[in-house]
Amino acid sequence: QVQLVESGGGLVQAGGSLRLSCAASGSIFRINAMGWYRQAPGKRRELVAAITSGGTTTYADFVKGRFTISRGNAKNTVYLQMNSLKPEDTAVYYCNAEVGVLARDYWGQGTQVTVSS
Repeated sequence: QVQLVESGGGLVQAGGSLRLSCAASGSIFRINAMGWYRQAPGKRRELVAAITSGGTTTYADFVKGRFTISRGNAKNTVYLQMNSLKPEDTAVYYCNAEVGVLARDYWGQGTQVTVSS
């Protein structure tokens, strides 16, 4: 079992920045990768960025050059630095952890990011 707690969402003007944090607890030694997904109203949940236990990162095309995913020193915390935010980035952002040999997914409760124009 892995528990994920997100923080850092909020309201920001277009062009601004936010930093999301996600802290994992529980069986963190079994985490294969952690990432951020987002879901806007009426849309499907989509991958924003992910980082493996080895440090390999993946980004959705729509955030490349604007968002950066990183891990804390203890590797049970993942951050998403979001710069040059756009109104279309408005969504609930969810932290995800892929755990164990069966690649089971765990999710945080979500944090709202709202970008005003």
